[in-house]
Amino acid sequence: MKRLTSAICFSALLFSAAASAQDNPEWAIALHGGAGVIERGDMSPAMEAEYRAALEDALRLGAGQLEIGASALDAVEVTIRTMEDDPKFNSGKGAVFTAAGRNELDASIMDGETLNAGAVAGVTRVRHPITLARLVMTDSPHVMLAGSGAETFAEEAGAELVAPSHFFTERRWQSLLRTLEEKGLPAPDRPEGVAAPEEETVDDAALNLMEREHKFGTVGVVAVDREGNIAAGTSTGGTTAKLWGRVGDSPIIGAGTYASNESCAVSGTGTGEYFIRLTVASAVCDHVKYKGEDIQTAADAVIHGDLTELGGDGGVVAMTPDGAVAFSFNTPGMYRGHLRAGEEPKVMIYGDED
Repeated sequence: MKRLTSAICFSALLFSAAASAQDNPEWAIALHGGAGVIERGDMSPAMEAEYRAALEDALRLGAGQLEIGASALDAVEVTIRTMEDDPKFNSGKGAVFTAAGRNELDASIMDGETLNAGAVAGVTRVRHPITLARLVMTDSPHVMLAGSGAETFAEEAGAELVAPSHFFTERRWQSLLRTLEEKGLPAPDRPEGVAAPEEETVDDAALNLMEREHKFGTVGVVAVDREGNIAAGTSTGGTTAKLWGRVGDSPIIGAGTYASNESCAVSGTGTGEYFIRLTVASAVCDHVKYKGEDIQTAADAVIHGDLTELGGDGGVVAMTPDGAVAFSFNTPGMYRGHLRAGEEPKVMIYGDED
């Protein structure tokens, strides 16, 4: 966190020095918290209010950094970190379990100004995978590190490590057990260091909603800063009961995350196997760069065109350097929101919200 705080403070100083010399350019930030079968009536008013508040809080946190002159990269990282600590989302604490009963986390981040990028896959002890992804970008010669090697690098780079039990939530565990039972697969032992609850803590209605809403659970952020630079980041726990070290699109640059000042920044959430084959994130930016399409048209062309035709599901949040934002998804809902300089945050959940 020391490196991140220093970077933000340095960015703020740069902004303060330059503010008197030029008009302040605009900034903007947008995010998603996963897509799936999220329909009106599925959530209680209290649960819906909790999700909306979490999305707004995350937006305000990132916006606060952009307002003081922090870089788009800083805003993306800070915003995703807070979502990784929120058990309502499938990222970090509250991530889904593999069939073996583990939380395996993936993340990536990309700088639109330089095209530098970093990613990690299958980490189990890193509290904030998005920060480790950025450390891979800044402190290593590589773009992606995975598994035990990524965690060895995390130790050397000073990333915060936690016990695997840190990521455990009872509702995710119960969802895993039910999914394994439906698939006829054996249930793993309860994770070490996690005591069984004394009484039932998750009801069937909550499990049903969680399994449908987080079918494609991922968090992602795109932002443009006062310098006109854009960035994107994505973080996920993957899919419930995944097998054999499966890795989806979230840590793959071009598939789940992409950013270039020449086109746009994109973070995706969906069936990773389809997003990988279509390189969804970079495909959206290609529509902007080479076809001259506006960001909404470009996002819809890929999500409602290519992805849907191939049989994939999910969505994206995308942004251009002028702050134009687009959400596109072919599922009934997607947790999402955006905030621009001088405006109030807007958060949405259902498909019929603009």
